[in-house]
Amino acid sequence: MAPPSQPAWWHTGVIYQIYPRSWADADGDGIGDLEGIISRLDHLSDTLGVDSLWLSPFYRSPQADFGYDVSDHCDVDPMFGTLEDFDRLVAEAHRRGLRVIVDFVPNHTSDRHPWFLESRSGRDSVRRDWYVWRDPGPDGGPPNNWVSHFGGSAWTFDEASGQYYLHLFLAEQPDLNWRNPEVERAMHDVLRFWMDRGVDGFRIDVAHAIAKDPLLRDNPPAQIPDDGYKISAEFSSQRHVHDMADPDIHPMFRKIRRVVDGHPDGADRYTVGEIHEFDWSRWASYYGEDLDELHQPYNFGLLLTGLDPAKIREAIVGIEEALPPGAWPNWVLGNHDEPRIVTRFGWEASKAAAVLLLTLRGTPTIYQGDEIGMEDLDIPPGRQQDPWGRRMPGFGRDGCRTPMQWTGAEHAGFSPPGTRSTWLPVHPDHRRRNVAVQLGDPDSHLSLYRRLLRLRRSCPVLQLGDIELVGDAPNPLVYRRTLAGAEPVWVVLNLSDGEAPVPSQVEGGVLVGTHRDREGAPSPRRLRPWEAVVVG
Repeated sequence: MAPPSQPAWWHTGVIYQIYPRSWADADGDGIGDLEGIISRLDHLSDTLGVDSLWLSPFYRSPQADFGYDVSDHCDVDPMFGTLEDFDRLVAEAHRRGLRVIVDFVPNHTSDRHPWFLESRSGRDSVRRDWYVWRDPGPDGGPPNNWVSHFGGSAWTFDEASGQYYLHLFLAEQPDLNWRNPEVERAMHDVLRFWMDRGVDGFRIDVAHAIAKDPLLRDNPPAQIPDDGYKISAEFSSQRHVHDMADPDIHPMFRKIRRVVDGHPDGADRYTVGEIHEFDWSRWASYYGEDLDELHQPYNFGLLLTGLDPAKIREAIVGIEEALPPGAWPNWVLGNHDEPRIVTRFGWEASKAAAVLLLTLRGTPTIYQGDEIGMEDLDIPPGRQQDPWGRRMPGFGRDGCRTPMQWTGAEHAGFSPPGTRSTWLPVHPDHRRRNVAVQLGDPDSHLSLYRRLLRLRRSCPVLQLGDIELVGDAPNPLVYRRTLAGAEPVWVVLNLSDGEAPVPSQVEGGVLVGTHRDREGAPSPRRLRPWEAVVVG
């Protein structure tokens, strides 16, 4: 678990996810845009002090799945702005010392993408094999039993050609055939296009899905898991061993890595893949045996553990043991697909969750709004926007995508005054829970995040140090961060609604705590319910 010999920015940095539709609306149409992002960059660089921003899709798209159905990978959708606006965003971010990571959507396109329109024009189309087309099965139905993440078959029948096409998500999102070298080259060119425009890295959407079983065999049945992770009974009734993560995915990732590393300044660029894999040895395989695949596969372990200290300990041990030599871990507590932290854990517990996220060994990602404790909003059926929620009640993701709450003014300062409506409703608690209010409240969520990020920036032990779990009792969760030549830092988290003792070996002053009255004082011997302290 030695630190990297030559740390890159993503080893020590903190990533902040921006969902462009919901970050800031500059033109008053109720939808966030690139100009709005530019106008609020100081929140990232000055208020918080993070190191990079990850932008969810802003590409040309019919918006069937809010930008994850791309109709032109190399242009900006007019609702967000122009390529010139994007160039200005990158320049303004870099001027503030912020790296820019963009979403790369390689598994599928929009059904309105010129590639698919050509592919669908007939069986003899020059791009027919750019997508996955197959004849009906023996019974006249779909070629196999694969199901869509959004419900129903993963195959749609095309009357004109008499074949089915594959889509692991919406029918409007046909899957690309990455076994076709022309597809691979075209998608590599997309990476080069954005690197030419100055982006510093790529978050690769559903990265493990680009390689399917070449024989398209049926998925075998599985027991429906009861692990608390958001997944439908239909989808979880199968073991997804053939519709994703075929072993051929590893050479595909190695080629992507060569494209990124081979670009001018490529050694300073970053790839992170959305890999929903909870077998830690399989998860770790995406780094590559020689660390020549993804720089990091996203680690969603904390989405399963919740704030159960025993499960968190188990995840930390499993992940650290699975890492290849020299690999660097990462941690995630929320994103645009998951219920918000406060909604899952409650107000006080979410503060302990912030301490956990920002003190574990590895690269943390913060989802917009979590730093002020935004909660999910229950969107009524008539205003549901998410296609998953409309197709499968209870699975909608709108609640965690509501507009960012900047002020207590109209539309929470997300849209200019006089805007008719926002694309999703603003949470009604925005008058008391917003950036402006919390900047003036030293006990707020925002103040805690700022103190934690300041400490992390100034403390090499928290950026690059080793991690050692202390004791055997599940609660409090205690770990020690160490780095050669530096004093150790202790983290103690009481993840319960009762008091908890602090181990006697924890000594030093409280650097940051969920309760400010602890800070600057010696380490307490007992913690209040859901209290966390960083001691050094």
